[in-house]
Amino acid sequence: MKYGLNILPEGALDFLSLGALVHRLDPGVIPFRKATECHIHVSGGEFNCAANLADCFGLNTGVASAMVDYPIGELIAERVKAMGVKPFYKRFKHNGVNGPNMAAVYSDRGQGVRAPVVFYNRCNEAGAQLKPGDFDWPAIFGQGVRWFHSGGIFAALSETTGELIIEGMKAAKAAGAITSFDLNYRAKLWNIWGGHDKALSVLARIVEHCDVLVGNEEDLQMGLGIPGPEVAAKSKLDPSTFFGMIDKVVAKYPKVKIVATTLREVHSTNRHSWGAVAWIDGKTYVTPTAELDVLDRVGGGDGYASGFFYGLLTGLEPDEAVRLGWAHGALLTTFPGDTTMATVDMVKAFAKGGSARIQR
Repeated sequence: MKYGLNILPEGALDFLSLGALVHRLDPGVIPFRKATECHIHVSGGEFNCAANLADCFGLNTGVASAMVDYPIGELIAERVKAMGVKPFYKRFKHNGVNGPNMAAVYSDRGQGVRAPVVFYNRCNEAGAQLKPGDFDWPAIFGQGVRWFHSGGIFAALSETTGELIIEGMKAAKAAGAITSFDLNYRAKLWNIWGGHDKALSVLARIVEHCDVLVGNEEDLQMGLGIPGPEVAAKSKLDPSTFFGMIDKVVAKYPKVKIVATTLREVHSTNRHSWGAVAWIDGKTYVTPTAELDVLDRVGGGDGYASGFFYGLLTGLEPDEAVRLGWAHGALLTTFPGDTTMATVDMVKAFAKGGSARIQR
C-alpha cells in the first residue's frame, strides 16, 4: 500500500469523474459588455480532470454527466469524444424553448491590472437535475474503475446532485476504487438553494467517503467548517496555513489520506507566482515556485489535480507526483481554454526544471 491508498493495479477505466458539463464563452481580453465574438470552450471541473488525464497522460477515463439533445449538447459531446473521454450520459430532451439546458459560463480573460470576470447562466440546467438512480453504478464499476472523482461545484447545483455524489462514492468504495473530491467552494452557487449551512451538511456527508481531498485553506474553512489558524500566512505562497489545518481535517475525517492544493500569488492578471503542496499519509510536500506568464488562468487547478492524480495512479514517488501536477497546472495556464494542450513529455520536462528555450 503506497500513499496510504490501495490503488487497483488495473481496470477498464483508470479514472471516472461525475459532474456537470458546461460550455464557457470566452471573448478573450475584451469585457463582455463590449464583446463582438467569443470562443467556446467545453469545461466542468470533473470533466477537465478526465480530459487532461486522457489527452495528455494517456489514461483510460470516463465522465458521468447529463447530456441534452440539442446543438449545444452535440457541440459538447463532440469535444468530450475528441479529448478521448468515454461518456456515460443521462439524456434529456430539449423542448425547443427553455430547456433543459447545458450550462453556460461567461468568463473573459482580463488583462494586466484588470481581473477576469466570471458569471453563469445555469437556468434549467440538466446537470442540476441529475439524481440518485440515474446511473447504473454496478455496471459501470463492474468493468473495473481505479479512481472515482467529483467536486463541490457539482454538489452545489441542487438538492439532488450531492446525494448522487454520495451514491457514486459508496458504489466506488464497494468496487475498490480510490475516491477523490475537489471542494471548490462557491458561495454564489450554494446561496441559490441552501446557503452555507446546507453546504457544510452536504459536503461533510460526501467527504466521509473520500480518500483524497483537493482544496485550499478557504475551501477547508468554508466547505468543511475547519477552523483556520490563529496566525495568517505571510503570503499566498506560504504553505504553513494549509498544513496547519490538516490535523483538524484528518481528525474530523480519518479516512482521508491525501490533501492537496495549489498556491498562487496574483501579481497581475497575466503574472502569477505558482506553487503546489500536498499532505500525503502524514508527510508534507512542497514544490518550487514558478513565475507564470498567464494566457488563460481557468483550469489551472484542475491541471494540477489531474497531473498529481496521474503520478499517484502510476506509482511515482510522492514528491514526483506533486511536482508533475504542479508542472501540468503551470503549462495549462499557457493555453486558451479549460483543458490541456500539453504533452506528457512537456510536463515531465518542466517538472524536471525545463526552460522555455525554443525546441528545434
